[in-house]
Amino acid sequence: MAKLTSRTGTKQHRVVSPKAWVAARKTLLIEEKKLMRLHDRLKQKRRSLPWTAVKKDYVFDGPDGKVRLAELFAGKRQLIVYHFMFGPDEAEGCPHCSFWADHFDSARLHLPQRDTSLVVISRAPLKKLAAFKRRMGWKFPWVSSGRTDFNYDFGVSFRPADLAAGTAVYNYAKLGMDMEDLPGVSTFYRSQGGIFHTYSTFSRGIDLLNGTYNFLDLTAKGRDEDPERAQAWVRYHDKYRQRK
Repeated sequence: MAKLTSRTGTKQHRVVSPKAWVAARKTLLIEEKKLMRLHDRLKQKRRSLPWTAVKKDYVFDGPDGKVRLAELFAGKRQLIVYHFMFGPDEAEGCPHCSFWADHFDSARLHLPQRDTSLVVISRAPLKKLAAFKRRMGWKFPWVSSGRTDFNYDFGVSFRPADLAAGTAVYNYAKLGMDMEDLPGVSTFYRSQGGIFHTYSTFSRGIDLLNGTYNFLDLTAKGRDEDPERAQAWVRYHDKYRQRK
């Protein structure tokens, strides 16, 4: 067969016979299996991390009134918190966090079957959170941490004085930008011994929660993003132009 080529964006691809395609695919499969086994070992190391006790009695503003961290577990032993960028002075939530949040309600159909609850937490007042949640059609629980130190303690919000002094830390390193809120995920375990912080991840670490990205990663074009302006294409889901 002639060596044809095809393009996806700026990348050129060879077009080969089915036999040659299967051979190339099997070669890649070997690497994929190696990566999967490495990822399995990494996940085991994540589960084996030491825990640290949560000493503060965080009290959030929820739709039914004040709610403590322990109550967010909703009777489960594990809690996943998505730290959503929505500051007290902002009119609407972060569009990029919204991109992630569009995937949460489907996960909540299954997480309780594995002894796990999922809650979204932001610093904005509950009234703003509730209005934005209605607009976006989300059902997941969303509470306000605006009256607490929760966001600061878990490394996703930064006080102006710390930003000015260059002492703010995000993703376990000095923050290289002037933003009061950034995204992240934290997990907790509840037992008779108390509540324990078991894991947190930030930046690219939250990609695993984004189903759209995981779908796109299977395609020829992939995420098809400008590396210098990743997610520049993302809009609130009610703001995308309809395409035929």
